[in-house]
Amino acid sequence: MFKGFFSGTLILLLFCTSLSQACTTAIISGKYTPDGRPLLYKHRDTSKLQNKMMYFKDGHYEYMGLVNADDTAGDQLWAGCNSAGFAIMNSATYNQNLSDSTEIKDREGFVMKRALQICATLSDFETFLDTLARPMGLDANFGVIDAKGGAAYYETNNHRWVKFDVNDAATAPFGYLIRTNYANTGEREEEYGLIRYETVAPRFYRASLSGAFTPQFLFSDISRCLAHSLTGTDLGEHLPADGNAPQFVFLRDYVTRHSSASAVVVQGVKSGESPQWTTMWTVLGFPFSAVAVPVWMGGGDRLPAVLTADSRGTAPLCRWAMQLKEQRLFPMHRGSGSTYLNRSALLNRAGTGILQQLKPLETSIFKESAKHVQQWQEEGLSCKAVKLWYDELDSRIARYYHDHFTSVVQ
Repeated sequence: MFKGFFSGTLILLLFCTSLSQACTTAIISGKYTPDGRPLLYKHRDTSKLQNKMMYFKDGHYEYMGLVNADDTAGDQLWAGCNSAGFAIMNSATYNQNLSDSTEIKDREGFVMKRALQICATLSDFETFLDTLARPMGLDANFGVIDAKGGAAYYETNNHRWVKFDVNDAATAPFGYLIRTNYANTGEREEEYGLIRYETVAPRFYRASLSGAFTPQFLFSDISRCLAHSLTGTDLGEHLPADGNAPQFVFLRDYVTRHSSASAVVVQGVKSGESPQWTTMWTVLGFPFSAVAVPVWMGGGDRLPAVLTADSRGTAPLCRWAMQLKEQRLFPMHRGSGSTYLNRSALLNRAGTGILQQLKPLETSIFKESAKHVQQWQEEGLSCKAVKLWYDELDSRIARYYHDHFTSVVQ
């Protein structure tokens, strides 16, 4: 019995770590956040490591979202929000459609783009799903929030969808739901992402008790969580003295792994509040070497330059984060090098690790953005005011990366 169990578990773990779309996601009801605004969270794992932000005016609603850098037209979106206050993201599931032989698949990015073009509410999204031709080519958990306080997951496969309402106390007794890479309505023996789920679940529970649900919490305590629920290890403990000597650690089934390309938190609006206040916080690039940058729907179509593709076809912040990742955090590029993190370059007792050096920058972005929002709420939100803050962010972030990591970032 035990021999079979461990053999099956090993196969499960190895398959889980090979998944290129191993995202960790959550939805938090506005009833449980300090400011009453719902939160939509996605930590993205993908084979497309260069990501960017784009703004669109090609739908009924204007919208913006996360796009693969090589998708120049923005045909697929992987998380985003629109001018109606509707926002959506997804995580792939691997325990649905198991006996379905259809060749139609991987339509999630197209579906999310279309939803942002035409949907204002959860009800609109449900109608949209109902109108899609079957098979839908879907195998995903879609997370959705709207400007009316709606918040729900939709477990969706080729032929049907099932809703999980985050505002329903029977479904989400503590005001949040977490999804990794399985559907609760799918085949339970084929669930993937269980280790990540078990890692973050107690952190969400503690945050619900202390009222700590904020974008900062989701980035710092979830995306950058260094604990592992199965092994009981925490890479944030017993740190190396400094960054001079490499200390390699095996990095599999942590929330962040080599395939992590970005993390997003859409901060929705309270019921009755203008959708222009919908805020999309994005860590563009490897979460251990990038910082969170905010964009507001009310800011119009000119997004921060560090988040959008430049003449090189990639977004500067993502490029800098990936350069730090590949040169310092994962310097071994042959064989199985992508599974070994140089922990001393990330964190050390001398405080010179990449994550430690970036923390003051990100903290200042959150603090000063909050001051700007308070001022805008008193004076009114204008595209000009938002763009001035974007300009300041562009300048500050570029200067900080070049001052602190001159030999790496380009």
